[in-house]
Amino acid sequence: MLKSLLLPYKASNIPSASVVGRLNEVKASGAKMELSITRPDDWHLHLRDGDLLEAVISHSAFHFGRGIIMPNLKPPVKTTAAAMSYRESILKAIPTNCDFTPLMTLYLTDTTSPEEIKLAKESGVVYAVKLYPAGATTNSQDGVTDLFGKCLPVLEEMMKQNMPLLVHGEVTDPELKVVMEHVTTEDAVKFVESCKEGSVAATVTPQHLVLNRNSLFQGGLQPHNYCLPVLKRETHRQAIVSAVTSGSKRFFLGTDSAPHDRRKKECSCGCAGIYNAFVALSVYAKVFEEAGALDKLEAFTSFNGPDFYGLPRNTTKVKLVKSPWKVPESFSYASGEIVPMFADEDAAARAFWEEFETEEAAEKARLQAEEEERAAGLRVTVVQAARQRLRRGRPAFDAATYAPPVHLFVPSEKLEFEGSWRYGL
Repeated sequence: MLKSLLLPYKASNIPSASVVGRLNEVKASGAKMELSITRPDDWHLHLRDGDLLEAVISHSAFHFGRGIIMPNLKPPVKTTAAAMSYRESILKAIPTNCDFTPLMTLYLTDTTSPEEIKLAKESGVVYAVKLYPAGATTNSQDGVTDLFGKCLPVLEEMMKQNMPLLVHGEVTDPELKVVMEHVTTEDAVKFVESCKEGSVAATVTPQHLVLNRNSLFQGGLQPHNYCLPVLKRETHRQAIVSAVTSGSKRFFLGTDSAPHDRRKKECSCGCAGIYNAFVALSVYAKVFEEAGALDKLEAFTSFNGPDFYGLPRNTTKVKLVKSPWKVPESFSYASGEIVPMFADEDAAARAFWEEFETEEAAEKARLQAEEEERAAGLRVTVVQAARQRLRRGRPAFDAATYAPPVHLFVPSEKLEFEGSWRYGL
């Protein structure tokens, strides 16, 4: 997976993007593997509001250049005025050294008017309208009950304004530009591929690329793997992987990263949603690597989305370096804590990728990793020597003659030093 340098560092320490170089450049650096791609965008993102917004925004702002922001708040973002207000809240929460642009959406209801669509287009900040069938997912109780019976004038105005409809489910109109959100089945893949290219596309989440329905129940019920749409059978997961790694322009990145407080996930009626913003790029890179399709990763993460929306591609770069690391167990915020996808996952269990904003940061991390590896080997060697000296009845170290090149802490109870801890090496 992709390691973000964001944590345990604070948001104020996140570097800004400044790398410009060859597209999709893959190279080896010693034992490491590096990949340079155009900065990705997230075309399906939940940021919430209030304390939760402030807790999660830096993860998305660090990884992505833009994000299509879902409008299913309480109350939903139904009007252009509400979208502009929500956008201001997001902008205020973005770390000052992150260049992230929220692309706002409206929540389609039975009473949305064509005039509202005109206002949305004229605002310059609303880029799509989201269709939630009533009761289909989190905060969708205000969703549409009869799409063609009550919303046809709105759909016609959206066609005039060239504003995409983001669909939570397999519902479409042949004349309307449609994004099928977070496709999860082989049937959905075939439907998207059967449509005219440029008229229907689909976002794909990291969880539906690497998890199947067994992930919900293996070892007991796993609430942090519960999302909507729910995880499907392995045959569907494989079909989605084949589609996104094929190089098709119809599919692009949409994390559907959906944070919830731990208490709202680990309860008798838990919320649906997986918080994956921290590891999403890592998971996507892993999927493409295992499919032998790293050369197609950049198009999926960085080109297909803006091309479909008619927006310019990002011009900055990010560098991905394959490196062992561990996903944090949780992220604390003012009202509680959030558990990320693959929380507390051991690096040995998965292929990990690490993301850097600049060539300098990547090189610094590489040198640090080499130093840590060297120091770890030295620690083992010298501790073994110290134990041999102790067994022979001699002091562990002779300070007068031993000058260690690095300093590492060694517990005194292991080497019979005086005091609780000392610089052993």
